[in-house]
Amino acid sequence: MFTFEIDEEITLKLLNESDAEEMFQLIDNCREYLREWLGWIDGTKNVYDSKQFIKGCIRLYEERQGLTLGIFFHGKLAGVIGFNSFDWTNRIGVIGYWLGNQFQGEGIMTRAVIAVIDYGFQQLGLNRIEIRAAYENYKSRAIPERLGFMQEGQIRQGEWLYDHFVDLIQYGLLASEWDSERGF
Repeated sequence: MFTFEIDEEITLKLLNESDAEEMFQLIDNCREYLREWLGWIDGTKNVYDSKQFIKGCIRLYEERQGLTLGIFFHGKLAGVIGFNSFDWTNRIGVIGYWLGNQFQGEGIMTRAVIAVIDYGFQQLGLNRIEIRAAYENYKSRAIPERLGFMQEGQIRQGEWLYDHFVDLIQYGLLASEWDSERGF
């Protein structure tokens, strides 16, 4: 199974069914916070739903269509990051992420995104990495902006969140623009 130790605090690992209980508890404890920007929260009602999500992630990993990793901070599941999809013909990966609110402000997500970018460019041979975030989700948008992604446009009403559409900001980064040695 895929496991990557970023530093003494953070480990990324491929989720497995034994993580379903901890994942569900994290989502359930942060439900209101996460619901603001994640449209799938209401569909996660119990541990079984988390287990089904993890099974789907494993299948996508085995088929080389995605790579979903748990973010473990001091051994506790803090959130999820990964490539939601790959376009192997054009060597593009699309990163998505979320973090429980009790883990905010520790630099966890920035370090995790850096590690995933490095992996995508160096190990997977991607040429381009994309991130999309809701226009008003400033915390999520701050990460690609901090890491040198180019804001490439706004996708009007690009995502449905429960009872309304939100605009998405599209960010892109090319392998030739990434310097993994800059250290954040």
